[in-house]
Parts: sequence; C-alpha cells; structure tokens
Amino acid sequence: MKHRPTATRLALLIALTAVVPTAPAGEGHDHGDAPAAPSANGPQRQPDGSVFLPKPAQRQLGVRTVMTETAALPRTVELSAKVLMDPNAGGKVQALNAGRIAPGPRGLPDPGRAVRKGEVLAYVLPSAAPIERANQAAQLAELRAAKTLADKRLVRLQELADTVPRKEIEAAESEAASLAARIAAVGAGLSTREALVAPVAGVIASAHVVAGQVVDARELVFEIVDPFRLRIEALAFDPTIASNIGGATMAVGEQRVPLSFVGASRSLREQALPLAFRAQGTALNQLAVGQPVRVFVQTRDKVQGIAVPVAALMKNAANQTVVWVKTAPERFEPRTVTTEPLDGVDAAVTSGLKPGDRVATQGATLINQVR
Repeated sequence: MKHRPTATRLALLIALTAVVPTAPAGEGHDHGDAPAAPSANGPQRQPDGSVFLPKPAQRQLGVRTVMTETAALPRTVELSAKVLMDPNAGGKVQALNAGRIAPGPRGLPDPGRAVRKGEVLAYVLPSAAPIERANQAAQLAELRAAKTLADKRLVRLQELADTVPRKEIEAAESEAASLAARIAAVGAGLSTREALVAPVAGVIASAHVVAGQVVDARELVFEIVDPFRLRIEALAFDPTIASNIGGATMAVGEQRVPLSFVGASRSLREQALPLAFRAQGTALNQLAVGQPVRVFVQTRDKVQGIAVPVAALMKNAANQTVVWVKTAPERFEPRTVTTEPLDGVDAAVTSGLKPGDRVATQGATLINQVR
C-alpha cells in the first residue's frame, strides 16, 4: 500500500513548481503560454526606463551618490589652450658658435633628466676654416718671437739698472706682460671649447643633438622646464572675456588645477585674443609642453544651478544628456538635464534636477549600460 505524501513534501513540490519555469512548446505546438520572466534578483531595465539595481550589485559596481543642492555658480566659458614653458622657470640652451658637439661631464642629458642651474650639459668644439686657423697659428708664432725679444731686452735693462732710467725698465716689463697675455688669448682661441650650461634648474624637455653632431650658431640644443611651473595660453574669440575673469581652472585627470590670470595680449592671433595663465602644482607633472588642454574661465556673472561631477553626465539613446537619480534604495531613474561648463571636474546643471536629489556619480556608466 502506498503512503500519502506528508505536508512537508507537498509544500516542497509546490515551491519547486513555482521556481522551475515552464518548458517552451515545440515549433507549431505553442500553447499560448507567456515566456519566462527574467530573474527579479539581478539588475534590469524597467519598462518605464528606470533601472532596478539590488544592493549587492550596487556594492559590486561601486555605485556612489551625492546629494544635490542649488547654489549661485559662476558662469563659465570653456576655451582651447596650450601648455607653454614658463619664461621665469624654463630656458633654452643654444650654441653661440658653430662647431661639433662633445658630451659633458655626465654625458649628453636624456629627456626627463633633472639638471641643476649652471650644470655643464655639453661642449661645442668650435669649427674654423683652415685659412683662419693658419692665420691664428702664424699670429701666435709672431707673438712668441716678440715675447722672447722682450724678455731678453728686459734682462739687459735690469742688469743696467744703475745707469738706465727706471721708466724704461717698467716699459719693458709692461711690454713683456702684454705679449704674454696676447699669447694666452690667441692660444685659447685655438684650443678652447664652448660650455653649454643649464640656465635654470629643472628637467630636460627636449634634446636635439647627439655626440659628434655639427651645429650652427644659435641652434637650439636643449630645452629645460620646471614641471611644476608652467604657462597656459588660452585663445578667446570674445575680447571682452579678458576684463570679466573672476577665476580659471584646468582639469588634469580627475584633479582640478587652479590658474592665475597673468594678462591678455594686445594683438590678435588667428582672430583670437591670447590669454596667459600661470599654473603650479604637482599635477602639472602629467603635462608636456605644447600639449593642448581645455581651460575653464569663471566670469563674474552668476547662474543658479546644481554642481555635479562630470562623470555623472551620461548620454541616452536619443543623445540627450542625462543623470541617474536614486529614487528608491534599489531603483535609479534617468533625468534629462541641461548643463553648462563649470571647472572641468564639475558641471552646472541648470534644469532637470531639484535640490535633494541623489545623483549617481561613481558607477553611473555601468548603470547606463543595464538593459
């Protein structure tokens, strides 16, 4: 005789039946059953466009939110700029005379090597035409012969010091000393070498020579910059911006670098007014001279808005700018917003948000990809 299943076994069977999805019918044998719904325990996009994101998934994706608040933010203008060498903290090394490059005491410096002010970087062995060197050698020989005669005449006068006026002896001494100095000068001109020294302390930004290379006079050999002091030059097509600058910043990675306004040029360049800014800080070590950057100039005008990180701004399927707002512990809703630049790290949201909304900053890109 069969035993009747217990209540526990029946409950277990009912639970398994509720969990196991119904097998789909074969082709041509559709019974009208709806397809199995996806698991409600994982991240998924809801029909209204919001995203269901469980707490474990939020921790795995590293989702972070920030509470928004309205403030009077400076109206900002974004300008194209370029990194330049600070004229007070960088310098160029050029050859005064044409010649052949010879390594310095520590060899030819490589780009990126730190140098001290006054350090010898290389030597230039001056080059001269054969006729010029021959003339210098002939002049040196004449001076040495005249020096020999002057020394002999000085010795004779000194032997007759009791009968010869003192002024003649002094004149002979002066002539011998003059000839000695001229011999030293001409001899140094034949064998001397020009030392190329670092005008400032910093790092080698560029090196344009190798050992044995022949360079011309005034040719650029090395460039030295201070990586923590740079000049930023921005181009403003509206000249009135120069008189309405309240501050300026530049974004280097995720860091905000403040800029000090130095001045504006009085002549246009490519129909734009150059604006010079001074930058300092360790973050500048990531930049290179000549690198294009973006400068955010804060004017004295104010605009009411909400500051949110640039990383929170996403694009939807219609190419609209959206942010993800946390409306429930496990629910995120997209909000279409209008923004203005602020400082490169944050942006000013002028519409689409209200104070007190919790905007997703970290992990917003991953939320935007949930389907």
